[in-house]
Amino acid sequence: MITAIVQFKVDDDVDRDQILTNMGNAAPRFESVPGLIRKNFLLDTDRRVGGGIYTWETREAAEKLYAEGGPWREAIRNAYGVDPEITWFETPIIVDNTLGEIKTAD
Repeated sequence: MITAIVQFKVDDDVDRDQILTNMGNAAPRFESVPGLIRKNFLLDTDRRVGGGIYTWETREAAEKLYAEGGPWREAIRNAYGVDPEITWFETPIIVDNTLGEIKTAD
């Protein structure tokens, strides 16, 4: 499994309500993305940073979504005028208290 932490700067002229609206509108698009295990939306209004934490079955699945020129990247550019920064991590174990299980990478 792989975790990608995505961050992007948010201009001062975009208020918190607009960011939350954008995130709410985007959320349903992630429900059926192949290989995506979980996505958590992130917002730090003090630092003016938005983003997400994505947990994936494979890096290849993630890279399909994050492709240069693809709709995901273009949506961030259109909403915030910037390119996202992606940091990758191997995810060997997930403790899921909601489901009451521990998942290990194969």
